[in-house]
Amino acid sequence: MPTITKLYSLQEVSEHNTREDCWVVVDGKVYDVTSYLDEHPGGDDVLLAATGKDATDQFEDAGHSQSARDLMKDYCIGEVDPCAPEVVIPELEIVSKQQRINLMDLLQNKTLQYCAVPAAMVGIALVLGLLYNRNK
Repeated sequence: MPTITKLYSLQEVSEHNTREDCWVVVDGKVYDVTSYLDEHPGGDDVLLAATGKDATDQFEDAGHSQSARDLMKDYCIGEVDPCAPEVVIPELEIVSKQQRINLMDLLQNKTLQYCAVPAAMVGIALVLGLLYNRNK
């Protein structure tokens, strides 16, 4: 008989983001690591920084051993629902729109256009001059 896996949306996972209720996602699986915080060899702050979100990249970058991967099975409580919509945080959208506006303003600023090109040319000339004199 196949095991039934509980599916969670990323929205549900994001609500478990405290020391008292700590969930992380690694490779599409949801782990409740609340009881493991004090035992984690890298310290609880590493897990707390990744809580409530997909931590696959951080987990892979840390180079965990096979025994660590085997230990994770004890904390697996389900999988991320691939059909659930992703979490959208409105504040991030506002910031990214504002950043796009500021970048466009900078690119359209005539003063910047007239100063940036000559400044870049002077910088390149200085570097090339230093490299040329160093090789003599």
